[in-house]
Amino acid sequence: MTDSPTSSAPTDIRGPRLHGVYDALRAAVLSGEIRPGEGISETRVAARYGVSRTPVREAFRRLADEGFLRIVPQVGTFVAPIQLSAVSDSQFIRETLECRTVRLAAERAEAADVASLTRLLDSHRAVMSPDRHSEFFALDEATHAELARIAGRPAVWDLLVAVKAQLDRVRFLSLHSEGWAAKIVGEHQSIVDRVAARDPDGAEEAMRAHLRTVFAAVDEIARTNSHFFET
Repeated sequence: MTDSPTSSAPTDIRGPRLHGVYDALRAAVLSGEIRPGEGISETRVAARYGVSRTPVREAFRRLADEGFLRIVPQVGTFVAPIQLSAVSDSQFIRETLECRTVRLAAERAEAADVASLTRLLDSHRAVMSPDRHSEFFALDEATHAELARIAGRPAVWDLLVAVKAQLDRVRFLSLHSEGWAAKIVGEHQSIVDRVAARDPDGAEEAMRAHLRTVFAAVDEIARTNSHFFET
């Protein structure tokens, strides 16, 4: 993380300050802005966000508890490797829950729901360029969340968000692969087409194929970037 000047003195306000630092660092790790193994400094982060080291230290501890950072006493704080065991677990959970969820979405979808999914797809197509990865990822998430809402199971997506963080780190890495964004949008289109046709079997098949495309990418990314991972 690079330093940036601040105009105000650091404070010890913990609530909003802690969440702001935590959210920003978590997003930076998830997106690969700061890579596995990279060191980060309490002093630099505090200066960047205009806070004291206390909320930064608390954010570091929270992120370490979640497996994003590794704190080595007397040495420093580093971005933790991506945990392949956690990726595998989240793959299993995601396929199990989302395939069931999309069946329900296909059974329940109304015209307004299909229109909502179509708008998301249109927005997704508009952010496929390499300089818009964060927007692309957010719309990917929004599409899956909308399917859970249509299924009448929004809490399922909330659960998945809580358990798939290590998988999301790999998903961000995959966005750098040529043609990946177009492939994902095409697969989302297939899912939406099956939901619109009220075809639960077809929707489940399309979702399973989509998720396994993502899962297959994990193996390739782990092979070519082995220094980012640990078992």
